[in-house]
Amino acid sequence: MSSRVEATLDACRTEGRGALVGYLPLGFPSIDESIEAAVALVENGADILELGLPYSDPVMDGLVIQQATEKALANGFRLRDAFGAVKEITDRVSAPVLVMTYWNPVVQYGVEKFARDLKQAGGAGLITPDLIPDEAQQWIDASDKHDLDRVFLAAPSSTDTRLAETIRVSRGFVYAVSTMGITGARADVDTAAHNLVSRLRNAGAKHVGVGVGISTREQVVEVLDYAEGAIVGSAIVSALGDSGVSGVASIAARLSGRSEVQGVARHT
Repeated sequence: MSSRVEATLDACRTEGRGALVGYLPLGFPSIDESIEAAVALVENGADILELGLPYSDPVMDGLVIQQATEKALANGFRLRDAFGAVKEITDRVSAPVLVMTYWNPVVQYGVEKFARDLKQAGGAGLITPDLIPDEAQQWIDASDKHDLDRVFLAAPSSTDTRLAETIRVSRGFVYAVSTMGITGARADVDTAAHNLVSRLRNAGAKHVGVGVGISTREQVVEVLDYAEGAIVGSAIVSALGDSGVSGVASIAARLSGRSEVQGVARHT
């Protein structure tokens, strides 16, 4: 099986750097604006996009992302809207697009149908925060059939046996949760992140992305010293809520270390 995400991470490594993974919820503050924001993220340095599906019970998400997804749902976002949005984004950028979703909406939509429609929309795969490998066989089969990446989460509390199983079934990267708790910007990335990545390496992981709590360029650089990807979410969502698409372009350029913002005129 090929992996567009792994190919991107490997290309970044060849260039002597790690990858910036940028998160945004689809449909916030509107579908059109979320599409423009996603494009602006890539234009200003995001190597991989993580697009969240708004969900009514986002148990892992912090307040910023919860409020954004609540607004998207209140504005009428429905699961079927995701595939058209992903298609429009993938038509405009070459960066791989991973959809982050809780598992219940996939089951309600139909696992096989979801995989098929995501592939047809140009999506690269799924990040599934509440799906554990032991219960993932239906998704493993569907993702194999449609050549989609599957990113499972590893936490500091995970046993060595669970880490090994997570690595075995993941494709794209293993998502290392940098700290216990919900998402949200923090002043310091927990030292547990470094220890967790070390444990994943010892268990055989070749591609690891670190997320939860990363919000500054300094933290991105710190994480990319020992992981292939740094995942930033709440800080980007806050920028979109406060300053619109141009705010997303600005923070993406800052996080990626670029000196100039691209595409501002088109997104203002």
